[in-house]
Amino acid sequence: MKKSLSLGIALSCVSVLVLNAQETNTEKPADKVQLSKSLPVVDTVELKQIQQSLNKELKQNASKPEEKVFLYKEVDGNSTTYTLKDRKYAAKIDERWIEELTTGTLYDSINALVDDTEYEEVNYPELTTETLKKRLADLNARTPFNIEYNPSLENVIKGYLKRHKPTLERLMGLSEFYFPGFEETFDKYDMPLELKYLAIVESALRPRAKSRVGATGIWQFMFSTGKLYGLDISSYVDERMDPIMSTEAAAQYLSKLYEIFGDWDLALASYNSGPGNVSKAIRRSGGRTNYWNIRHHLPRETAGYVPAFLATMYIFEYAEEHGYKPQKPEINYFETDTVRVKQMLTLQQVSAYTGVSLEEIQFLNPAYKLDVIPYVSDEAYYLRLPVTALGPFVNNETEIYATAKEELKREEETLPEYLEVPSSVTYRVRSGDYLGKIAERYGVGVSQIKRWNNLRSNNLRVGQRLILYPSKPVASAGTSSSNSGSSKKYVVKKGDSLWTIARKFPGVSAENLKVWNDLRGTNLKPGMTLVIAN
Repeated sequence: MKKSLSLGIALSCVSVLVLNAQETNTEKPADKVQLSKSLPVVDTVELKQIQQSLNKELKQNASKPEEKVFLYKEVDGNSTTYTLKDRKYAAKIDERWIEELTTGTLYDSINALVDDTEYEEVNYPELTTETLKKRLADLNARTPFNIEYNPSLENVIKGYLKRHKPTLERLMGLSEFYFPGFEETFDKYDMPLELKYLAIVESALRPRAKSRVGATGIWQFMFSTGKLYGLDISSYVDERMDPIMSTEAAAQYLSKLYEIFGDWDLALASYNSGPGNVSKAIRRSGGRTNYWNIRHHLPRETAGYVPAFLATMYIFEYAEEHGYKPQKPEINYFETDTVRVKQMLTLQQVSAYTGVSLEEIQFLNPAYKLDVIPYVSDEAYYLRLPVTALGPFVNNETEIYATAKEELKREEETLPEYLEVPSSVTYRVRSGDYLGKIAERYGVGVSQIKRWNNLRSNNLRVGQRLILYPSKPVASAGTSSSNSGSSKKYVVKKGDSLWTIARKFPGVSAENLKVWNDLRGTNLKPGMTLVIAN
């Protein structure tokens, strides 16, 4: 799948960053800029005052000619800081809304909502059965889904209305970022636009959502399925977490499932549990093909999946009638846009150069797992920014890439701090040994010892020989060293990442570092000691 990214999806994030560093009568040297002060905490009343002032200032500046923007930096000893001016009101709104968008509570809430799909009678007098029947009939008439009334669906809808209003209101606010792009993609494939509600049930619209079994992204693709539908999944990139790419893949996958079943309800069920489980449920129900007739023969999660989708659709379509007030941001949103990256960049560098917070850039570029945008000559990788930051970025591309290249070059020339240790040792198990004891002695993890020696359990036998890659010098009793290659220890410094450390050692990748040091994630802390076992 080609990586052509159109403006398409409205990943619009709160961004009214004013990025023009205005020229004054006294020309600033190219390597200096006045640093912005830390933003104070602003209460609601002050926010309104700032907003009024901002609107007035925007009107006054609307007729002014556009100022040229430069990439400035401030050098303090060995530390270099890049900065652009920002607005207090816009920055405070950014901070609050990004916190809302990146929180994990919505994903947890939607899981609880689906798990809470019950069919017992729910007392909710605000919605009568007759009113619900009429509304479901209207929905059924304008969608290809089977939304005919039945008591079970009524109880699911009433249960959601009664217990999950805050969660659904927050999701309605989030949906304004993503639904336009979803609809554009589904329209391209001539598919029901209501499929957009499936992303609510799947992930609560969180690009980096990951299930307990490894399904990832807004559309919760497993690794193999994502690869099958052309998503790039590598050490640096996971397009399952890219809202545009993953929606394209989801449309293709759902379209294929519909071709197989000829029914959208069954296509949804198979999207969740696989076509095999749906075909088995059809057999066990005596050949019936109506979802509600085969539901009891489906896995428990899938049995609540389609009702959750239909209930979500109903509540979104009739939100106003039920008094829902989506939690929307207090200001208008600008759309975002993309630029093709011409050289490897880290998201930290982009943040430093543009003045956009790292959290916002991470939110807008969720597919880059290690916060690194790689450069591959025959691939196209894109950086998504608020439109107000994209212009200055493009205007300063030459300086940005030159600066980034120089920074990376300096990092490569910096000699790492390390201690020489044997590349590998052969350890002979003695009476009283156990994996935890050996692991502690050699500064490694139990799981590493098991992986290096293909051990399926923690059991050891006296005299057994183990291959170890120690992270610290040890006494020679019971061991013999291997002279092939050399291992090193690297002490993590402030600002280090797996990617920057790996670049210091030829032939070493970030994934190598994770395996050698038994790291489950990518977070590093200054002072940590890493084994470089090359």
